Amino acid sequence: MSPQDTQDRPDTRDGQVKGGGPAGSPGTANLWRWLVRRLLLSVVVVLGSATAAFVALYLLPGDPVQTMLGPTGQTPALVAEVRHETGFDHPVYVRYGLFMGRLLRGDLGQSYQLHQSVKSLIFDQLGSTVELAVTGFVLALVVATVLAVTTAGRRPLLRGLASTLELVLASLPGFWIGVLLLTFFSFRWQLFPAVGGSGVNGLVLPSVTLALTLLGVFAQVMREGMERALSEPFVLSSRARGASETTVRVRHALRHAMVPMVTLSGWSVGALLSGAVIIETIFSRPGLGRVLVSAVNSRDLPVISGVVVVSAVAFSAVNLLTDVLYRVVDPRLKEAQA
Repeated sequence: MSPQDTQDRPDTRDGQVKGGGPAGSPGTANLWRWLVRRLLLSVVVVLGSATAAFVALYLLPGDPVQTMLGPTGQTPALVAEVRHETGFDHPVYVRYGLFMGRLLRGDLGQSYQLHQSVKSLIFDQLGSTVELAVTGFVLALVVATVLAVTTAGRRPLLRGLASTLELVLASLPGFWIGVLLLTFFSFRWQLFPAVGGSGVNGLVLPSVTLALTLLGVFAQVMREGMERALSEPFVLSSRARGASETTVRVRHALRHAMVPMVTLSGWSVGALLSGAVIIETIFSRPGLGRVLVSAVNSRDLPVISGVVVVSAVAFSAVNLLTDVLYRVVDPRLKEAQA
């Protein structure tokens, strides 16, 4: 959540909106204005991402048409024909206008290489990427929760070890983790398939790799949230009433420590999508990652822009949802509205 997003939120303390008035009228108006601003910002992000993808294609060296045709079988007539079919014979500003016009109509175009609808191509592969992303996210969240509950507020040695582990995991690049897991669990011990694979066996190593890239940040945020919650008066009151340490941590402190994770889940969408591109390539899994790499190599602009737009829409939608959920789950806002 950006500082600007925090500034955009209306102040609802004491049941009133900043500037006066009951929360039921001006507060609702402020909420709708904030929501409209966030929606407009999301549109700008999507269109800006698509523009960046369009510009990046022209910054790559070489002739895009010759790259599409490959190194053999090219003739001047064929190059001219393909250049006309793909629109590369138009000025850049004309092509950009046509490109944005199709995008605003929801038309992602046709793949130059596969001669297939980009929309169908992306959604055919989207399920595999979503499966990997969700599995990696859930795995990272579960392990981070266990680490936070068991190490927060403990002895300095245990907390130091947990902090070191979090820092190491947050610093390791995803491709290095993937190669390391492949080396031991596939090539040496042959426990899991090294390439592709279907079912659970083919999902284990990619999802563990993706989870480890998120685990360091997740565990650090949750442990710090747990330590803050454990020092709150309501926790001390629970202990005074005779509640067990497990009850205090799981039923009371953990719920409050999870609040920052709502915001962090919006950031994790970008990490999941970028990580999936690398991991799907390393493990030769089907998905948007392999589609994007293939499209970049062949300069297939409609596919590149389609993947970028879908990713930007997902990122913007999840961030908007997390901002709204933050209002619902933050106990301080609940108390302020009571």
